[in-house]
Amino acid sequence: MALYLVQHGKSLPKDIDPEQGISDTGRAEVERIAAVAANYAVQIAGIAHSGKKRALQTAAIFAAAFDLEDKVVERSGLKPLDDVVRLSAELRSQDGLMLVGHLPFMEKLTSYLVTGNADKTVFKFQNGGIVCLEEDVEKNSWFIKWTLMPHIE
Repeated sequence: MALYLVQHGKSLPKDIDPEQGISDTGRAEVERIAAVAANYAVQIAGIAHSGKKRALQTAAIFAAAFDLEDKVVERSGLKPLDDVVRLSAELRSQDGLMLVGHLPFMEKLTSYLVTGNADKTVFKFQNGGIVCLEEDVEKNSWFIKWTLMPHIE
């Protein structure tokens, strides 16, 4: 199993939706990525999201694609400016957890896990995309195993 990091789907502007839920485009992109990942038989055991509307909606789309509706939870520590070091100590790739959150948190968490430095960018996320990380327990390190993004840019 692995750790799956997802930036929420593209959201609506605050003047249209003060809670910034995902847009129709964001929903379509997340549905497409979730379907591709499910078709590849990606092994997800549970999904945690930040509690923000757009993250919850994104998590729900992945949960439906993987038949995990009963394994979606809100988790503290996934907000945009939360401490990646604190959360990273709790993560294990064998748990098969998907975390759905926001920038800059997701990029900083990926950087911290891979390099030990949250400020050294190792990957640029796209809304609705997945970064799969695996832990090398013997070496006490993480690496990016694969990514699945809505756009090739």
